[in-house]
Amino acid sequence: MTTWFITGASRGFGREIARQALDRGDGVVATARNPEAVTRALPGYGGRLLALALDVTDEEQVRTAVAAAVEAFGTIDVLVNNAGRGLLGAVEEASDAAVRAVYDTNVFGLLAVSRAVLPVMRRQRSGRVLNFSSLGGFSSSAGFGIYCSTKFAVEGISEAMHAELAPLGIGVTLVEPGYFRTDFLDAGSLHTEDTVIADYAATSGAVRGAVPGLNHAQPGDPVKGAAAVLALADAGTPPVRAQLGSDCVAELERKIAQLHEESAVWRHLALSTDHDDAPARVRSPGA
Repeated sequence: MTTWFITGASRGFGREIARQALDRGDGVVATARNPEAVTRALPGYGGRLLALALDVTDEEQVRTAVAAAVEAFGTIDVLVNNAGRGLLGAVEEASDAAVRAVYDTNVFGLLAVSRAVLPVMRRQRSGRVLNFSSLGGFSSSAGFGIYCSTKFAVEGISEAMHAELAPLGIGVTLVEPGYFRTDFLDAGSLHTEDTVIADYAATSGAVRGAVPGLNHAQPGDPVKGAAAVLALADAGTPPVRAQLGSDCVAELERKIAQLHEESAVWRHLALSTDHDDAPARVRSPGA
């Protein structure tokens, strides 16, 4: 039996991943700020479901939850760092408190949970870590700059974790969903800044105005997305990154093309900055 440790499991992706893992006979430690919401949403699974209170920004509570998980199941095979929050507003509009709050959950919370779980996996010399990033983890946009910056951080952290943990038998994969029909755009998950600067009306302001119309009309199906996450957990050779959703794939391809085009235009400038005595193979590959 595989044992999962899932953060943010009371709704959205976290809840659906927990449900599907339980339905196939796995054990699940489903954590949330309100564990009663987990037990109400996932009844009838008996001892294979352990619902725990967890605020990922509280490091002591994180350590307590991980210890309880190991005591109950003896192991943690799959860690799903899913807990997160959003922030909508131009970068200049974002208050210091709002920025710190989203970083505390999306970045520092992920780090706290990982620090607590990884010693278990290292002792086992096995495990999977699935870190939830986003379409916004490789392509930022007006109105979501602060949120996207947290996911850019998760991408960098996870790439390093992949390199560090692979020799120890632990796989790390970034899960990059596009827009899925969860409650992420609801007020409970997405904070919208009160400050509005008129100069941004055509950029972040337009995004701010469009978001209500997108909510619960997103193209991604969370049931299918959760099934894809289970497939990633089971994969013999998991990818470093996995895109979920046609919108995510399209944006990935658009940005790759844009990066190639921009790099080609400015390649001469990049190559002009090496020392004159730098080896040619370093200064200009293929030149």
